[in-house]
Amino acid sequence: MIDIKFLRENPEVVRENIKKKFQDAKLPLVDEVIALDEERRKTQQEADDLRANKNKISKEIGALMAQGKKEEAEAKKAEVAANAKRLAELEAIEPEQIEKINSIMMKIPQIIDPSVPIGKDDSENVEIKKYGEPVVPDFEVPYHADILASLNGLDKDAAGRTSGNGFYYLMGDAARIHSAMISYARDFMIDKGFTYCIPPFMIRSAVVNGVMSFAEMEAMMYKIEGEDLYLIGTSEHSMIGKFKGELVEEAKLPITMTSYSPCFRKEVGSHGIEERGVYRVHQFEKQEMVVLCKPEESMDWYNKMWTYTVEFFRSLDIPVRTLECCSGDLADLKVKSCDVEAWSPRQQKYFEVGSCSTLGDAQARRLGIRTKGENGTYYVHTLNNTVLATPRGLIAFLENNVNADGSINIPEALRPYMGGKSVLK
Repeated sequence: MIDIKFLRENPEVVRENIKKKFQDAKLPLVDEVIALDEERRKTQQEADDLRANKNKISKEIGALMAQGKKEEAEAKKAEVAANAKRLAELEAIEPEQIEKINSIMMKIPQIIDPSVPIGKDDSENVEIKKYGEPVVPDFEVPYHADILASLNGLDKDAAGRTSGNGFYYLMGDAARIHSAMISYARDFMIDKGFTYCIPPFMIRSAVVNGVMSFAEMEAMMYKIEGEDLYLIGTSEHSMIGKFKGELVEEAKLPITMTSYSPCFRKEVGSHGIEERGVYRVHQFEKQEMVVLCKPEESMDWYNKMWTYTVEFFRSLDIPVRTLECCSGDLADLKVKSCDVEAWSPRQQKYFEVGSCSTLGDAQARRLGIRTKGENGTYYVHTLNNTVLATPRGLIAFLENNVNADGSINIPEALRPYMGGKSVLK
């Protein structure tokens, strides 16, 4: 959420940013919020004047009573009563005005970084760099569901009976590889100096509204019926929510955490839940990284974080590339974002396995996460990045490590988590 003072002083900058995100329908919101903010400030000023006047008149009443000027004192008391009534009216209006302003401000997108390429949607995202040679083997790489089936490792029929479309059972070696990758991702980030955390898997609406836009929430999150709780779509939401309303010690910044969680997503408006495989599902597991830092450090952390994901996948012999998200593909709270995509030798193209984002102070402003330094109190910056989201990461692993005979190579990094095995047959 943008600072209201910034919007008030730089309306053209905000309008231009809205245009860059191809959200012209939101342009009237700028004038609307400016008008509401002016009303609110007038209300606040009148209320402040009445409070100051009350103290002044109270002293005058005391002086008049001491001088025996009872009638004049009573007139002043009547004035105080009238002022009190008006003050009560203003104090009732103020929260309503603030709520209206905040409601609109939450719809206005965050100011994007100048380096973000301008484009309407994900088709205009820009490739940054490839890492590793995207090999096409001299044999036909099976569909990932068939590789899993060869391990007796996937049962979507049973999951359909218990839970419906978009769910799955992983079993045997397939489940073991899945868990090995998650465990390795955890230790990989711990070795980078991040604190390991397992967060709550449900969060309240106040946290949801603080970490994402309403449109994202409606499309992604499952609501617990009859309770103010949502199943998390990513552990980042719960991890950022951990600091809601806190004044974090500046000396403790940056705060670097890596979190494990299951994730639950409706996938409304997506390309559809996959019938056979597990590329797009309602439930998956994820190792995430989250950083809270000073504003001047956020871009450095952004660049560190996505390189960690690249390094992780390369250690599993998976070629990847990074893709800069264009302005129209950025969620409203994001300042800058890039995707890490893994090579699919079966499809001979890349597909998304992770996303790294800096959100500036948008989430911190919504949730009231601040710190205090030499120059006063300010909002921290928040960043998040996927280390590993599986089974999508599992698909990349299987396709890039399967052999012509159906055996699967186990990279050295995973062997300690697979009982020392170097190959699955």
